[in-house]
Amino acid sequence: MACSFLPACRRIDIARFFVLFRPSSNTGKESECLGWAAKDSSGVLAPWKFPRRPLRSTDVKFKISYCGICHTDLHLIHNEWGSSKYPMVPGHEVVGVVTEVGPGAKKFKVGDHVGVGCMVFSCLKCDHCKHGDEQYCDQLIWTYNSLEDGKITFGGYSGFMVTDEKFVCRVPNNLPLDASAPLLCAGITVYSPMKHFGMTQPGKNFGVVGLGGLGHMAVKFGKAFGMKVTVISTSPNKEKEAREVLGAHNFIVSRDAAQMTKAAKTMDYILDTVSAPHPLDALLELLKIDGKLVMVGLPDKPLDLPAGVIIFGRRTLAGSFIGSIKETQDMLDFCGKNNVTSMIELVPMDYVNKAMERLRKSDVKYRFVLDVEKTLK
Repeated sequence: MACSFLPACRRIDIARFFVLFRPSSNTGKESECLGWAAKDSSGVLAPWKFPRRPLRSTDVKFKISYCGICHTDLHLIHNEWGSSKYPMVPGHEVVGVVTEVGPGAKKFKVGDHVGVGCMVFSCLKCDHCKHGDEQYCDQLIWTYNSLEDGKITFGGYSGFMVTDEKFVCRVPNNLPLDASAPLLCAGITVYSPMKHFGMTQPGKNFGVVGLGGLGHMAVKFGKAFGMKVTVISTSPNKEKEAREVLGAHNFIVSRDAAQMTKAAKTMDYILDTVSAPHPLDALLELLKIDGKLVMVGLPDKPLDLPAGVIIFGRRTLAGSFIGSIKETQDMLDFCGKNNVTSMIELVPMDYVNKAMERLRKSDVKYRFVLDVEKTLK
C-alpha cells in the first residue's frame, strides 16, 4: 500500500529540504526529550536523548501519548530515498495531551487532546499558504527529517513535542487517542481528495483500490459519506475482511478479467491507494462517463497513460497529496461525529524494530501504533 507522507502522493525532489528562518521569540531553555532514533541507514531504532526548543509565543507543548508508524518511516530510517538525516527520530502521526502553551497561543489550553501530522511549519506567505493549501508550500517543514532554523526536526517517536499552534489539530474527546493517531496521515491522505473531488455523495458508487492503511480508511470514509463502496484488490483472500469487517458493499478481484468486465462503467469514483506499479487502463474502464480516478499511491516506476480510455469516456485522472491543516481539522471533526477511527495494532515502544520488520512484509492490519506514553514514562 501507499506510504502516505512524502512519496505517497506527489513526485517531488525529496533531496531538497528548505531552511526557513523566521524571527524567534524563544523564552526559557531547551528541554531534554527522550525518543527512539536511528543513527544510520541500518535503521535500527534505540533510545536517545535530544533537546526540544524553548516554547515560543504561539507554540503548543504536548505530551505524546501515541504515534502511528507509517511506511514512510521505514523508507527514511534506511535512507531508501537518499535524503535521510541522522540521527533521526521518526513519527508524523502524533497525538497527545497539551501540557503548556505560549503566551500568544489562542487555540488550545492545557489538557486538550491534540495531534500533529506530516508538517510543522510553512512560509505562510506564498499563494499555496494564503489559500489554505500549505501542504504544497515549497518551504514546507516536515515533522521530522527536515530543517528548521538550521536544526533537524524530530518526530513523534518521543516523549513530547513543541509545535506552532497553526500546525496543531484538536482531536475530539470522544475518539480514542490510539486509534486516532493514523488519521493524521493515512486518514487525511484519503479524506482530502474525497472532499476536493466530490467523492462524498450518498448513493454514488465508490471504488477503493488496495486494502491497506490508506485503503481501509477510504472504505470507512466512503461508508460514512453514504456511498456504495467496492474494494478492488489483487488478492481474493481479502474479500471476507472487506465485506464482513469493513462493511464494503462489493469486492472485485482486479486480476479476474470476467469480474472486471462485468463491473465496467459502474463506478462514479475510484480512489487508488496502491504504490506498486499496476495498470491503469482496466481501472479507468470501471468508471462511468465523467467518472474520476484519483491517485494517492505513488509507484516507484512510471505508469502507462491510457489516453484513449480517458478521452472516449470523458474521464478524469488526478492525484492528491496529504491535506491542509484546515482539512485535517475538518476530517477529525467528521470522525468525531461519525465515530470513524483507524484499525490498529497497539505495540510498546521497544517493539518498534520488530514492527518495522513486519511492516516491510505488510504484516499489519492496518496500522501499527506505538504506545509512547506507557513506554517513555
